Parts: sequence; C-alpha cells; structure tokens
Amino acid sequence: MSTTVRPPAPSLRLTPRSWGMLFVLCGAIFLEGINVAMLNVALPAIRTDLGLSTGELQWVLSSYVLGYGGFMLVGGRAADLFGRRRMFLIWLTVFLVVSALGGIADEGWMLIAARFVAGVAAAVMTPAGLSIITTSFPEGPQRNQALLVYSGTASGGFSLGLVLGGLLAAVDWRLVLFAPAILALVILVLAIPLIPAGPVERSEERRVDVLGAVTITAAIMLLVLGVERAAHVGVGWTAAFIAGGLVLVALFVAIERRSAAPLLRLGILRSGPLVRANLAGLLFAGAFFGFQFIAVLYLQELRGWSSLQTSLALLAIGIDAILAPLLTPRLVNRYGNPKVIVAGLVLAVVSYVLFLPIGMDTVYLAMFPTMIILGVAFALAYGPLTIVATDGVEESEQGLAGGLLYTSFQFGAALGLAASTAVIVAVTADGGAADLLDGYRAALAVPVVAAILAAIVCAPGLRKGTQG
Repeated sequence: MSTTVRPPAPSLRLTPRSWGMLFVLCGAIFLEGINVAMLNVALPAIRTDLGLSTGELQWVLSSYVLGYGGFMLVGGRAADLFGRRRMFLIWLTVFLVVSALGGIADEGWMLIAARFVAGVAAAVMTPAGLSIITTSFPEGPQRNQALLVYSGTASGGFSLGLVLGGLLAAVDWRLVLFAPAILALVILVLAIPLIPAGPVERSEERRVDVLGAVTITAAIMLLVLGVERAAHVGVGWTAAFIAGGLVLVALFVAIERRSAAPLLRLGILRSGPLVRANLAGLLFAGAFFGFQFIAVLYLQELRGWSSLQTSLALLAIGIDAILAPLLTPRLVNRYGNPKVIVAGLVLAVVSYVLFLPIGMDTVYLAMFPTMIILGVAFALAYGPLTIVATDGVEESEQGLAGGLLYTSFQFGAALGLAASTAVIVAVTADGGAADLLDGYRAALAVPVVAAILAAIVCAPGLRKGTQG
C-alpha cells in the first residue's frame, strides 16, 4: 500500500526583508493614489492663483490622464525588457522632479506640461512596481497576501488623498504638488537598498517593437482623449478621436502579428481569466470614478459642502485599506478569487443603488451605508482582480500584464467620468437645483449598470475554480 506524500503548503508568512520591499512598493502606489486625489480638490485654488480658464484647468487633469493611460502598456513592457527595478527607480526620480517643478510653476502651460510628464512617469513605475511583487513572491498565498496589501494601499491612498488635499489646499495649493515630491524622495531612498535587482533580458533578446509602441500609445491617447473630452467638445471631434484610436488599434494588431519581438504578444489575450479580469476592472473603475464624480458634485454644488467636508464624507470608503490585507486574504484562501470578486461587485451595485434616493436635504447618516459598503466592495474586488490578471502569466511578461490591467483601470475611469458627465448634461436643462438633482440621480445609472456588467463578466469564473 503506497502513501502519497504531498508537498507542504506554501507559507503565508513573509520575511522581514520581503515586508520591507513591499512597504516601499506600497508607498509608491500610495503616492500615485494621493497624487491624483489631492489635485482634484485643489483645482479651484489653482484656477484663482494662475488665472486659468475652464479649458486650461481641465487640461491640468487631462494631461496627467493622457500621459498615464497612453504610456501604461509601453511602460509595463519596458519594465520586462530593461529591468523592473531600474525602470521603477528611474521613473520614480522623474516623478519626483516634475512634481516639484509643478509646485513652482507660475504659468498654466508649465503646470500642464509637468502633469503630463508625471503621468508618463507613473505609467512606467506603476506596472514596474506591480511586476516586482508578482515576480518576487511565489504564486499562491504569499503573492496573494502581498497583492492584497498592495491594492488596499492603492485605494486607501485615493481616499486619504481627498482629505490630505483638502487640508493642504486650504494652506497653499502648491503643497499638493510638493508633498508627493517629498514622499517620492523618501521612497526612493528606501527603495535603493530594499528592492533587489531582478533579471534583465539579454541585449540580443532586447528588441524593442518601436512601431508597435508608437502605434498603441497614439491609439490609447486618442481613445482616452475622445472619451475624457466628450463632455467638452462637439460630437464630431469625439467621433474623430475615437475612430482614429480604433484605426490605430487595428493597425497595432496587424503590426504585432508580423513582429518578431512584439510589444504585446497577442497570445496572452487567449487567457479567459486575464481578459475577464481586465474587462471587469475597466467596468469597476468606470463605476467607482463615475460615482465619486457624481457624489462630489452633489455634495459641493448642490448641498454647498466645502472640499474638506466632502473629502471627510467619502473617507469611509477608505476602510478597504484595512480590510484588504486583513479580511480579503482569508476569504480568497477559503472561497477562491471568483466568488470574492463577484461578492464585491454585487456589494458595489447595492452601494450605488442605496444612493439613488438622495434629495435636497438628505442627511449624511443616510449616505453612510453607501460609503461603507462601497469600501467593503473595493476590498473584495480590487485586489483579487489584480491577482487573477497576473496569475499564470510568464515572469517575462508580468510587467506587460500589469500594464494591461492598469490601462483597463485608467480607460474605465475616463469612460465612467465621461458617461456620468454626459448624462448630467443631457438631463440638466437650466441648471436649477431641481434639474441638478434630477441629473445626478439619472447619472447614478452609470455606476449601477457598470457594476452589474462587471459582475456578469466575472460570473463564468464561478464555474472554473479559483482562477476566475
């Protein structure tokens, strides 16, 4: 009678050095989160100080979105080809410098240019940081725990950034740009000794698909620009941007099929779990950012709340920063990623539906269930989606997988904002309080529908085990 000896289960416990490296990488993704959130609440002060028009002020945000979304896929692949640690450190340094330059800008164009370069820097260092985690921790409990801590820090950074931005902008809006620069310097000093050097492609294998990189970057920038600017330009311009982006995507696919060293190996898209995770991530981000935009407008423009009051109202969503590393790993280990993701998406739908009855005098206590349930939903969905999007991917393509996921998140955010804005504009007639309230209520259909579609996309994974 033979006895089958099973290998011991991978340990969930991380070493002190692993925790140190994870701390640094979490600091970087936290930096990216607060950088975006803090600037949002500082826009009125920036407009007043620099004398910007509404169009110029919009470009302070749009320039970062274009740099971040447009270069994410290229940035992720660059990390695979030229070394993840090297790309992380170089572009963290660039982020530090341009953030400081933005803080001393005395002209609108200088701030817009600094924000664009900061977006490009984040587009490289973010997938590089994610791929350092996925290649440093073995697939299984250790990697899951690391990714859940990482993703919780990312979303917590966005929530806390709203509050920090309100506090700093109340003193001087330039602090909103200097603070990330200082934090980037601290992270850089710690990263040099704590992040180990990883393998780099040999020079003879390090062929760069320049034509593919240029084509997909231009395509994504046109698509993001078309969606993000839809509420600010005519239908003709929007259609032209999107049509141009789709043509370039088709050209990119043709280039990649013929390339000896493609930027994006198209075979990676044959993975059902990876494609579902990216599509669900796009919809989930669209729902969340659409809701956040509607909630901020409702609280500030209709209810007259200050930016700091609004930030504190949304702070409860940040509970995911606590739940993601503490609760989610236990749920994933017990039930698997697909069930946890779908549960999170269903909770997101519930949270958005609970916000539908908002009125002219709704008390915060009635809004609180939406905020807290959405925080729980984020903790359950965001991290496991990251796990599914990177599981089973070859180590040499982990940066690419991270770039794909974050491109999906970024494009989804732009799509959710544009769709919510379009609904508000369509419903609002003369801008009166009643019309605004109707517009905000109607626009809530965007996050509700997007979250439902995300749950539907992930549902097939419930029948296929733990991989989604």
